[in-house]
Amino acid sequence: MYLLVKQIPAGKVATYGQIARMVGGCSARMVGYAMSALRDGRDPDVPWQRVINAQGRISLHGIGSAEQRFLLEDEGVVFDDNDRVDFDKYGWEG
Repeated sequence: MYLLVKQIPAGKVATYGQIARMVGGCSARMVGYAMSALRDGRDPDVPWQRVINAQGRISLHGIGSAEQRFLLEDEGVVFDDNDRVDFDKYGWEG
């Protein structure tokens, strides 16, 4: 799973479900747990911030949400007025 997420280029996003389907044998929730385990810097080479929910929003709350948004915006990803990312523009096809 982490090897797949490493392939998402800067400025692009994928969904938890998309990653789960590509990996096979796991659920979107499992992908979410795996990504949240990386926020503490365990593997700085895995761009966990590039995986968001199917509504185009960040699923984290509090400080984790702000960190993820900052990292994505730093890569050029734009959020609309409803805090959503446009998958047509920023979605990764894999």
